[in-house]
Amino acid sequence: MTILVTNDDGIYAPGLDALAKAMKTIDNTTVVAPDREQSAVGHAITLSNPLRITEVYRDREFLGYACSGTPADAVKLGVKEILDEKPDVLISGINVGANVGASLIYSGTVSAATEGTLLGIPSIAISLDSRSNDDWSVATDFAIKIVNMVLKNGLPEGVLLNVNIPKLPPENIQGIKIVAQGKTNFNDFFEEREDPRGHKYFWMCGTMVAEDDNPEHDVTALAQGYITVTPVHYNLTAYDTLKEIRKWGIENELGVDAI
Repeated sequence: MTILVTNDDGIYAPGLDALAKAMKTIDNTTVVAPDREQSAVGHAITLSNPLRITEVYRDREFLGYACSGTPADAVKLGVKEILDEKPDVLISGINVGANVGASLIYSGTVSAATEGTLLGIPSIAISLDSRSNDDWSVATDFAIKIVNMVLKNGLPEGVLLNVNIPKLPPENIQGIKIVAQGKTNFNDFFEEREDPRGHKYFWMCGTMVAEDDNPEHDVTALAQGYITVTPVHYNLTAYDTLKEIRKWGIENELGVDAI
């Protein structure tokens, strides 16, 4: 059995190290991750530049393979070039910061798992609701459990699991909830600054704002102290709208010559 571990925080991220060590207690584990932080790159892939793979060691022990590209690149290279056969499961993380609501669009952590799903691998993204952390134990314990469950039960085609862990001691966690993706927006603004040469530059700031307080959504459930598990698929079709758009008559009235 083979487990592929990746992330978007980079090969040297402590969350990746903690996750890899946890996965090694299950079975054979291979780490392939970006060689630097790639947070919020979404599902970008590299087309115009060469990709390089470097073996990385820590304290003379082999850590894994660093990829010069994005999280999705790392997954592609891991599956198609590094591993001899398709892994049985892929897990991406442990990300620093939650991935809930609209952040799934931007998340490199989730996109790495999405790439695994596109390649036919049961995949999981796991994030910790903390920006600074030195205790990964709750997240790694749950990662072991959820990976074993996925190995036992499988996942539907095209579906990955997005997991978020609250930053709480074990005794304060309220439980585990299977929930939907919540509704959020970003209160973004740009802070204008000046570099030492007098040139302007802009730094994006802001916070994520919840648009609802539904306890069956990931944003609210996580804030209430629950570990959240959300099944996510990459088919973006708005099926409920197909019939409505067809009523416009686009298919009948606009020929190729009219475009």
